[in-house]
Amino acid sequence: MKNRLQDWFSGMRVWAGALELVVLCVLVISASPSAQAQAYKVLFQFRAGADGAGPFAGVVSDPKGNLYGTTNSDGAFASGVVFKLSPTGKETVLHSFTGSSGDGEYPLAGLVRDAAGNLYGTTADGGVYGGACGGFGCGTVFKVDSAGTETVLHGFEGIPDGATPYAGLVRDSAGNLYGTTLSGGTNGAGTVFKLDATGTETMLYSFNPNSGDGFSPYGGLAMDPAGNLYGTTVSGGTIGAGTVFEVDTTGAETVLYSFGSQSTDGLFPSGNLIRDAANNLYGTTQGGGTSGLGTVFKVDKNGNETVLHSFAGGRDGEIPFIAGLLRDAKGNLYGVTGEGGAFSFGTLYKVDSTGKETVLHSFNGKAGKIPYGSLIMDKAGNLYGTTTEGGAYGGGLVYRLTP
Repeated sequence: MKNRLQDWFSGMRVWAGALELVVLCVLVISASPSAQAQAYKVLFQFRAGADGAGPFAGVVSDPKGNLYGTTNSDGAFASGVVFKLSPTGKETVLHSFTGSSGDGEYPLAGLVRDAAGNLYGTTADGGVYGGACGGFGCGTVFKVDSAGTETVLHGFEGIPDGATPYAGLVRDSAGNLYGTTLSGGTNGAGTVFKLDATGTETMLYSFNPNSGDGFSPYGGLAMDPAGNLYGTTVSGGTIGAGTVFEVDTTGAETVLYSFGSQSTDGLFPSGNLIRDAANNLYGTTQGGGTSGLGTVFKVDKNGNETVLHSFAGGRDGEIPFIAGLLRDAKGNLYGVTGEGGAFSFGTLYKVDSTGKETVLHSFNGKAGKIPYGSLIMDKAGNLYGTTTEGGAYGGGLVYRLTP
């Protein structure tokens, strides 16, 4: 049975395909710089059933090298799971979402982990049903402890509360959790929220589509040392193509940048932002750029945007739907695209500090396809991620790449 997320992504894939066809009709795609990595290893392959399947998000790790993540579907109740993967590749399902009795279902986002080994995340559906939430539910914030016991910390209720949290969470040193909802809030256009250590929710900001504001924040948040929050909206702004925004500690919002403001600018950002020590923000857009197939961008502390790379399609990646970026100590950025590459199943790429892009890996289907989740890097420089589909059983996989 399709859930709301699958319907949304089906629509996005149709839009992406139509956009790609138009672009291919008017330009000849040239091969991008490519260095197909040899050290690619499949760590685990999901299959339909109790394992869970379809991981949309990336993974997080613990000091022992265990990886943790979510799948959007399957599990004991066909509503997704929270899983643990040992360094030897053994999977343990920590929780299967039920979609009943207040539990969530169909998690799209990944997890954050505290020092005690507790995992925190969101489900886009489930929780509270009926009223503004309808038959899908409005989604939840949950905790899974080190023993695998799940607690629903908050069930969203729609309007004026938030609804459909598609993104993950950030956690501060006091144990407060911060995130976004795609819809709900005072104006029905999405929210930025805080959940304290006791489970009490505070609505920090409700987006207003009638004021030139952005709306529909699909991606999650970045936080600076002062507690200010930064994110993107996929819609709204002065051009209607999305924004980069800041919400300060008082709940005041500032639109830092509106996409579409420059020629060949990126359009419709849907992934998480990351920030560096100078408070520059980095992210991706799923459209726009010189070929119309998405960009990697930087927005500095003064709100000035630079397009670091425009995806060209063909052997290059294209249309990075929801994946955020990873930045290493040298300033290199790493990410994935769900389309393009040598086999048209997506890429893993690097953009160096000068803006030069290198395709490190093209997904081939048999060893995974259509990666949507963000990446993590270990101390040795290995990259870890997931693919939503592909592999031996078609349910996606967890992989490691040594650049």
